[in-house]
Amino acid sequence: MQPRIFDTQTSMPGRGASDMPDVRPVAVDLFCGAGGTAHGFVRAGITVVAGVDIDPLCRFPFEQNNAPGRFVEKSVEDLTEDEILSWYPPGAIRVLIGCPPCQPFSFYTYYRRVRAQGNKRNNDKRWSLLHAFRRIVSGIQPEIVTVENVPELVLMRHRVYDAFIDTLGQCGYHIDSRIVKCADYGVPQTRERLVLLASRLGPITLIPPTHANGSRVTVRDTIGMLPAIAAGGPSPKSDPMHRSCHLSPINLRRIRATPEGGGWNDWPESLRLACHRRTSGQTYPSVYGRMRWDDVAPTITTQCFGLGNGRFGHPSQDRAISLREAALLQTFPTDYQFVAPGERITNLRTGRLIGNAVPVALGEAIGRSIQHHLSTMRDDGTG
Repeated sequence: MQPRIFDTQTSMPGRGASDMPDVRPVAVDLFCGAGGTAHGFVRAGITVVAGVDIDPLCRFPFEQNNAPGRFVEKSVEDLTEDEILSWYPPGAIRVLIGCPPCQPFSFYTYYRRVRAQGNKRNNDKRWSLLHAFRRIVSGIQPEIVTVENVPELVLMRHRVYDAFIDTLGQCGYHIDSRIVKCADYGVPQTRERLVLLASRLGPITLIPPTHANGSRVTVRDTIGMLPAIAAGGPSPKSDPMHRSCHLSPINLRRIRATPEGGGWNDWPESLRLACHRRTSGQTYPSVYGRMRWDDVAPTITTQCFGLGNGRFGHPSQDRAISLREAALLQTFPTDYQFVAPGERITNLRTGRLIGNAVPVALGEAIGRSIQHHLSTMRDDGTG
């Protein structure tokens, strides 16, 4: 099929700035999850018309918080180019967002596979989603493409990523790809991510950090205003998501023996698990750890509601963080709705939506980078 290409002839070099059409960017979000990236784009002034994900639980949060975007429950591998093209309004600058699930590219997954299968770095079955995204980009050639994923995708020189970069080059994209400290963009986490921006209209780059080291958002800034709750206790009536997991008596003793910023190394020997006494246990210093009030949090995961799953202990209260605290640390606004009214909120289901999401503030930084790119081209007349 012939892709429908936005007419850029009116904004080629040599034209005046006034000739750059004042058209708006419109985005389609593949692997959209609960809508973290989409909501960041909305906050940056970019309309998101559709989000695609295979998880039906993503429908409510995506559509409820990112109007007028509609949710499409489908595997990206089953999408056709014509289907995606039909979602963009005529004449729009088409933005395609792709945040494929990162598990196949992580260090943990890679080394586990090496142990099981030998040194086979290209497992196309597991990495087929990025191949599918590459096929879509090649087929419709949107004006702007962005990808967010784990740094290992480039650090470990995965050939599926190299093939994706080659495809972008063959299609005439200008590419900016870098590993980003999310705390530099207002995300109160140690999280680092690979962010790629590509444009067929001209050079594009991520905006400079909005939060330098001295102005980073801390755990205290983010969750310090929430009311105190007890582990396993009821949540405030005003916020059913502000509830923490029940702790067994021994885990309650463990968290009480953990100072702010500390972990199991601070416990008396009688409270330590058998795995902690082994040499291999030394490689997991953050398990059962507490956060620090005046620092950033660790990377929020799908299991962040569990005390034993990382440094997810509250800085001062004897419990793990609540779902609300996890959502705020992912920079979702307090009014972001993850579950339809009347539906039960569960740690496993809602925790997965929160932990799998791209932090909203990072999505907003990417969206603002696109807006700056388009604004610069209009001003220069070089788009």
